[in-house]
Amino acid sequence: MTTPWRGVFPAVTTKFTEDGRLDPEAQVRHTEAMIAAGVHGLIVCGSLGESSTLSPEDKLEVLRTVREAAGGRVPVLTGIAERTTADACRFAERAAAEGADGFMLLPPMLYRSDRRETLTFLRTVAAATDRPIMLYNNPVSYGVDVTPEMFAELADEPGFVAIKESSDDVRRITDIINLVGDRYRIFCGVDDLALEALLLGAEGWVAGLVCAFPEETVALYELARAGRLAEARALYRWFMPLLHLDVSTKLVQNIKLAEAMVGLGTEHVRPPRLPLEGEERARIREIIEAALAKRPSLPVTP
Repeated sequence: MTTPWRGVFPAVTTKFTEDGRLDPEAQVRHTEAMIAAGVHGLIVCGSLGESSTLSPEDKLEVLRTVREAAGGRVPVLTGIAERTTADACRFAERAAAEGADGFMLLPPMLYRSDRRETLTFLRTVAAATDRPIMLYNNPVSYGVDVTPEMFAELADEPGFVAIKESSDDVRRITDIINLVGDRYRIFCGVDDLALEALLLGAEGWVAGLVCAFPEETVALYELARAGRLAEARALYRWFMPLLHLDVSTKLVQNIKLAEAMVGLGTEHVRPPRLPLEGEERARIREIIEAALAKRPSLPVTP
């Protein structure tokens, strides 16, 4: 199985009303803003999408809303992050029936599986769907590491077409390419390692701050891919204080505050998360305000 996936894929935030219900109208507005800025795909119901607070029915509703709003202009993937193998397979089947263009698949949630269990889980979910899968490796947050050697072992499964590499070790990109060449499309999954990853061979970026700064994110990607490194470095240096906000246990609140400040969303989150307040909120707001005060004019990109 081959895939055209490459470029900037926002890890879309889930839009809620003040009382915690899904807000489809806000979700549609945000989808339109992302596509207008030139993103290349969308991923719903991941960590940034507060997947852990969503029921299966909620996740399918978000998927339907975004897929209908996208109207086939870009692929729409949904995260799979379930506690059991059976739940993961069942959700893959239901989401495929709703028209998901593919999946971003995490190893089992809650239980820290060993190598054999992780490989078996991933292969079992792949067997439950004919849709392409982006494997999501995030040992920093979830405690299970899919190593380059494991990706090499999984290379015989045609459904696995891409990797979201979030190990916080940019050297992994070279290690994966050295082992399997161009077998997978590699996506950076850590905002403040994006330029480094793209220069080392990543072809995509599953981005977080894109939800508030889509034009800048797409411009950085395009500059890097075009080899316009002086311009890419300058933009990256401006962007970095914002990109650091993605590497935090409060990434959802941080990014939703940024969305609210630029007019692309609200701070509404679903408990147990609570909006930022007090000194913490003031500090994050100050970072965003400082970036907005120096927001650069973007160079023309292809």
